[in-house]
Amino acid sequence: MTRTTLQATSAYYGTRPLLRTSRLVLAAAQRIAPGLAVRAAQRLFATPLPPKWLHRRTAWGADWRIERWPFEDASLTLYARPSAPPGPVALLVHGWGGHAAQMLPLAEALAQQGLSPVLLEMPAHGRSGGRTSNLPQFARAIEYAAARLQQEGQVLRAVVAHSLAANAAAYAASRGLAAQRLVLLAPPASPHEYTRLFAQVFGLSEAVRAAMQGRIEAREGILMPQFEPRAVGPRIRVPTLVVHDRGDSINAFADGQAFAHAVRSGALMETQGLGHRKILKDAAVLARVAMFAG
Repeated sequence: MTRTTLQATSAYYGTRPLLRTSRLVLAAAQRIAPGLAVRAAQRLFATPLPPKWLHRRTAWGADWRIERWPFEDASLTLYARPSAPPGPVALLVHGWGGHAAQMLPLAEALAQQGLSPVLLEMPAHGRSGGRTSNLPQFARAIEYAAARLQQEGQVLRAVVAHSLAANAAAYAASRGLAAQRLVLLAPPASPHEYTRLFAQVFGLSEAVRAAMQGRIEAREGILMPQFEPRAVGPRIRVPTLVVHDRGDSINAFADGQAFAHAVRSGALMETQGLGHRKILKDAAVLARVAMFAG
């Protein structure tokens, strides 16, 4: 774990006053009521930041159709642009703390290849309902959206997912997701490692971190190692493109390498100087993803 990763994660969880306050509250709870500290840490870990309402004001063109689907105890938001005749679907999914509009440059590039882009906004993000989410729910949401699109008669040509959603998409693909192509943009390789980083940012003891992880796993009915490349990679049967920047301070470049090596038909596009989010709008990346998915 590098200092830049720690700094990036600290910034991701908000301003310094918020971080200091959260650390103080959790530190006190660890001493006085460890069980309360575990529950509070789990809640904070499951809360996307920045708050989703910041992205609800994103303007969408009149040619985009916005739908909300009930999902579990929340909802999903889908953004589609009807085309005539409709082409095969490319399902695009943002990462943790992101929103659907981040995927618009990719949507435009894929549309140029004759695909019909559908952008999926996850629970507790953007216009979707819910206050908390997690990696297993991301995976279920991708599976659900893909199944509904298929039920409507759509052909799912590709799933293109960023960051945490890339990890979720890889897991869904390992379970037989009906997509012909898979694109993983800056995927994280180890959910366990992220809980460790989260614990360091908020001053959590290893006992509280482990208990938090155990609560999540028990509630979701899945263990975190089941999302790692060595677990999902050998079961992915579709051509897979991994795009990762060498200077990514959120998810290390080695994470992308791990997925590319674990998937039998995996290929790696490495970039330099784009970091974690600029890969979503870089011209070379857009061209490579469009060509691969099309």
